[in-house]
Amino acid sequence: MSTVYDPENIFAKILKGDIPSHSVYEDENTYAFMDVMPQAPGHILVIPKTPSRNMLDADPATLATLIPVVQKIARAAKEAFAADGVSIAQFNEAAAGQTVFHLHFHVIPRVEGAGLKPHSGKMEDPAVLAANAQKIRTVLAAEA
Repeated sequence: MSTVYDPENIFAKILKGDIPSHSVYEDENTYAFMDVMPQAPGHILVIPKTPSRNMLDADPATLATLIPVVQKIARAAKEAFAADGVSIAQFNEAAAGQTVFHLHFHVIPRVEGAGLKPHSGKMEDPAVLAANAQKIRTVLAAEA
């Protein structure tokens, strides 16, 4: 098991523009985009632009810029999807469920009584992802 950051992981490739994504928010330090295998409508991933395998190796300065963005995205997602709440998940190492070894937070709008879909290999329709990303961008623009 490697604990070294792999600069060719899928999120690093998204940051480099090698793999397309449905962007929701971006600033100097952070990037937020739609999860292509959402567990619920509006499932977003928030990542730092700084290479960090997970919270265990992240620089505290990276976390200091990342967490306020996670909060901002969670508030916007809750509003955009008229959700009753928001789940925020973050995993560290394979034993804890981490599958992409670039620090990331899952932000998932939740509706009372609705379960989560499995985070499987079935990708969402890109048109749905684009529409969901636009809903969140619209809320964020109204807050600016």
